[in-house]
Amino acid sequence: MKKSFFFILSVAVLLSSCSNSTSDGGTDRVAKGDKVYGGTLRINETEQFQTLYPAGITDIGSAHIANQIYEGLVKFNPKDLSVIPSLAEKWEIDAAGTTYTFHLKKGVMFQDNECFPEGKGREVKSSDFKFSFELLCTDSKDNSNFAATFQDRVVGANKFFAASKGKPTGSIDGIKTPDDYTISITLTSPSASFLFALASPVASVIAKEAYDKYGTDIKVGTGPFVFVDNGSTDKALLKRNDNYHGKDSLGNQMPFLDSVVISFLPTKKQELDNFQNGNLDMVIGLPSESIKDMVESQIADFQNKPPKYVLERSPEMASQYYEFNMTKEPFNNIKVRQAFCYAIDRNKIVEDVLRGEAYGPAINGISPPSFKGYDITKITGYDFDAEKAKKLLAEAGYPNGKGFPKVKIELNSGGAKNTNVVLEIQKQLMEVLNVNVDFEVVPQKQKMEDAKYARAEIFRAAWIADFPSPENFLWILYGATVPADLNQPSYPNTPRYKNEEFDKLFDAGKSAKTQEEGYADLLKAEQIMMNDAPVMMLWYDENYRLVKSNVRNLFSNPMRYRDYSQVYLKDVTPTAPKGEEKK
Repeated sequence: MKKSFFFILSVAVLLSSCSNSTSDGGTDRVAKGDKVYGGTLRINETEQFQTLYPAGITDIGSAHIANQIYEGLVKFNPKDLSVIPSLAEKWEIDAAGTTYTFHLKKGVMFQDNECFPEGKGREVKSSDFKFSFELLCTDSKDNSNFAATFQDRVVGANKFFAASKGKPTGSIDGIKTPDDYTISITLTSPSASFLFALASPVASVIAKEAYDKYGTDIKVGTGPFVFVDNGSTDKALLKRNDNYHGKDSLGNQMPFLDSVVISFLPTKKQELDNFQNGNLDMVIGLPSESIKDMVESQIADFQNKPPKYVLERSPEMASQYYEFNMTKEPFNNIKVRQAFCYAIDRNKIVEDVLRGEAYGPAINGISPPSFKGYDITKITGYDFDAEKAKKLLAEAGYPNGKGFPKVKIELNSGGAKNTNVVLEIQKQLMEVLNVNVDFEVVPQKQKMEDAKYARAEIFRAAWIADFPSPENFLWILYGATVPADLNQPSYPNTPRYKNEEFDKLFDAGKSAKTQEEGYADLLKAEQIMMNDAPVMMLWYDENYRLVKSNVRNLFSNPMRYRDYSQVYLKDVTPTAPKGEEKK
């Protein structure tokens, strides 16, 4: 992809932002290495978080907040997405590659909360991880992540899940706690991605006392920030955990920030306005036209030394697509699904609707071009071919769209982009196939529930990687766990796609001893899935990010993985930003 003016500018601005100024942030704490204690980081999410119960997290907004409250055995390094220690200070893997032994860091405390005696948090033990993992392996309507973590991976996990019936029963054969600071996990076969699964916030540790008191409304962990329930639906507030165990490489006690405020402004225009007014410290996912207008009108803010703002542009581990409901007509017919896929001019969407705000059109598979060694160009997907689309629709029994039933696309609210895209798709399907497709915009929570229960014909969808591997994208279509009963929810495989050969290759790729062997199987599986067309791919994501230059250590990565524990603010001011009273 060609480097644009924005890319060149962002590099220059980023380099110039290394100039530091000092401030004590209104606190008597002093940090080594010219870092600063104090201040509030202000971030926006366009959708309200759905749940902060680790096993139930399915949306990125919830994951962003959960990552600050909870911790697991390991976590991702926000710089390069490598797996690094978290509550486990070290671990070993046996020669067979199936038994992982983790040694817990001593002295880690759960956050103070009234669920504990006298409101004081207690030390984390290996039994807490055992309890948390058992919840993750419990068959419950609130658990959406068993398939992504322990299913078909950990010895005895499937048996435990089948016997649980909404409540943990017995123990998982593959999980042992020989002492308070050691936990071993035995897998059914080697898995190159198991540590990735453990780094997800869904595998975080929680205390039984907190779960017994709050149930799935739990918000108590060991993380750098404590969730403050202020009764507001407009903002979420995280305050510094004064008992946090973490220290940086210089020995500074983390976190540096006093608090993090997350607002829920639904549109990017509101988000940009609040950024420019000083009410937000970062904006991500802006339309390129908005960025261009801002840069041109405020060029000094980007070019001064140090600059006021830093602009970054980078590809992401994210794909945008629509899902077909394969449980009923007309999309139980493969030729209809293929016809729709060929009828879409993705280049037109990227250029005319998105205004170039994408890495590129998704003409290969569901996996984005973000994984080294995984060549998606080997996957034959769907590029625009009007004649082939018409031919397939006619072969499906709907020549020139005649007799095609009324269908609806359901999409979540979240700004003009989703609506503009669906309007263009609606137009293209009419022009190419002569079919009229309605659409409905609903809240994100409703869309996710409707998709789980197949309550519309097509759903707008997107997937941002939970871990840096194409396996995570193919898992979305894994069919072995799809319920036969439509009254039972299906997640993440909401199209309810089933193909035994795909599942077999996926399982082989997931359990391969080497990445090369695993990727070979996953490529074959992805080609089978694309041939069956359970999804209509649209584009691979690339985002602009605007951040104030005084925000340090808020690293950008293609997974949008957030870790605020090492973030600090230079030139921290004691006054609240415009429109928000100082607390």
